[in-house]
Amino acid sequence: MKIVVLGAGVIGVTSAYCLARAGHEVVVLDRQPGPALETSFANAGEVSPGYSSPWAAPGVPLKALKWLFMKHAPLVLHPTMDTGTLRWMAAMLANCTAARYAVNKGRMVRIAQYSRDCLIALREETGIAYDARMQGTLQVFRSRKQLDAIGKDIEVLAADGVPFEVLDRAGCVAVEPGLAAAADHILGGLRLPTDETGDCFKFTGALATLAEELGVVFRYNTDIRRLKVEAGRIAGVATATGEVTADAYVAALGSYAPALLAPLGLNLPVCPVKGYSLTVPIVDTSTAPVSTVMDETYKVAITRLGDRIRVGGLAEIAGFDLSLPPARHATLERSARDLFGAAGDWEKAQFWTGLRPMTPDGTPVIGPTRYANLFLNGGHGTLGWTMSCGSAQVLADLMSGRRPAIASEDLGIARYG
Repeated sequence: MKIVVLGAGVIGVTSAYCLARAGHEVVVLDRQPGPALETSFANAGEVSPGYSSPWAAPGVPLKALKWLFMKHAPLVLHPTMDTGTLRWMAAMLANCTAARYAVNKGRMVRIAQYSRDCLIALREETGIAYDARMQGTLQVFRSRKQLDAIGKDIEVLAADGVPFEVLDRAGCVAVEPGLAAAADHILGGLRLPTDETGDCFKFTGALATLAEELGVVFRYNTDIRRLKVEAGRIAGVATATGEVTADAYVAALGSYAPALLAPLGLNLPVCPVKGYSLTVPIVDTSTAPVSTVMDETYKVAITRLGDRIRVGGLAEIAGFDLSLPPARHATLERSARDLFGAAGDWEKAQFWTGLRPMTPDGTPVIGPTRYANLFLNGGHGTLGWTMSCGSAQVLADLMSGRRPAIASEDLGIARYG
């Protein structure tokens, strides 16, 4: 079967690779000159199945109100939001119950755990290199209230069989010695020892090369205009350079997928949530992070990527704005320097932003639509890198008529009605 994949970020490229492995003829279209040049370019670098949690959680509405008045807030809301964004926020608030949180987190952990297994298998089979480390994630808490609130997460982790460790201050320093100078700022932590890290941009580029060796054709610098429909099926993709046709189509366009799908009557509730990162050269390895440290106060991830530190986080609902406000740079730097101040050359930090495609329940949308030959793989939010390999394999199985290794019935767009 000939399949066109729309999008060459980490989700599109992993989808293309898995589909090619399944024996399909695959063409990938993307407007950029190469793979992973938008949201996948400089993300936080985490492959964190255990930290896969929906943003919609009990207590978040109250926290969000407090964040509005913080100088270094993890969430920024712009007053000029459109009606679509307001509807998305209302749907997210509706998921901020204990019952919905447990369901959503369980789904996310299911995908993420499977995805990590798929990534391990891919690494063993191909030897793909991307500054990978397999030394876990440490979430650090600066207040007793934060530490006392981890009970609901521990319950879900235990139920799903995800290994974890609750650490005191000394335990945090033992696994991340670079925190020694900042130990007085930390009360404790939650460690997920099976989590990994790696450079998503390097991974996606390397996997695109492997996909090409399997016969995948990448058509970059191709502006996707619309999907053509005939007799209840997708008949082709209209691009700036002509029409592209296939037997089946996959929309893996992240935050840009809803606009493409809306004319077809498909309401994909994905909101672009702006995130930021700093990439900092390491000058003192003894004080640098070993793996990933999550600063719960600022919602910032500080990750070791080879000879660099990647500082990623924040959430800004600002539509498709890609500006780089100095205030966001200051928040990321404040968190990282507070914990690992001597480790990096902060004057040489590279500042970046990208749009995370977020669903209101946190779970990505993977699977078929009411158009028999149109499939979706998107809405992964902050976890595209974490969930990419597993999501792609589930998609490839569904499109190939095979039963996926994990339950997928609740992952499709049909769950939104």
